[in-house]
Amino acid sequence: MIDLFLDSFTVLFVVIDPIGLAPIFAAITHGGTAAYRRRMAMRGAFIAAIILFVFVLGGAALLSALGIGMPAFQIAGGVLLFLVAADMVFVRQSGIRSTTEREQREAKQKEDVSVFPVAFPLIAGPGALTTVLLMSGKYAQQRYGTVVIIAVVSVVLVFALVALLQAARIMRLMGETGANVVTRLFGVILTALAVQYVLNGLRVAF
Repeated sequence: MIDLFLDSFTVLFVVIDPIGLAPIFAAITHGGTAAYRRRMAMRGAFIAAIILFVFVLGGAALLSALGIGMPAFQIAGGVLLFLVAADMVFVRQSGIRSTTEREQREAKQKEDVSVFPVAFPLIAGPGALTTVLLMSGKYAQQRYGTVVIIAVVSVVLVFALVALLQAARIMRLMGETGANVVTRLFGVILTALAVQYVLNGLRVAF
């Protein structure tokens, strides 16, 4: 069970990349009061938790209803995570794991940014949703598998919330370059994990 927790935690932590959330959140909420930033961070993390928990609990049923086998989803999910990893390595904003520049400009004009873009796509983006679906499909049949995955999602979301609440301090300590270095390192790790997902799917399928 501990191995399951650590493996799942590593993957989801790398995908969500709490450190990488800090500069984006700081830019979106720039000019807001401390109370406003705290409210947006807490509300965004709460909404993201609901989205991720729904995918954890209903992901396997959704794939079954759509007639999608786990090998096919592992391959497709691995490809998507590879694209997410490429974005992380090159620190670019393609809309897969973060907001585009136009979306950031739109967010700055909104009073409530908790749902978009904080909850989605910053925290519970396509990469995170794909990851929890892969984990729920892979480990749901194991004893306490779903409980472990829920615990993993909860712990990672706590890290993400702390990063959002401390975004200004993180930017002062690390700066944009430091945050990008961490994101690039996570991207390299995620690249290998994404390839492994594809290989696992191909092995089961063929």
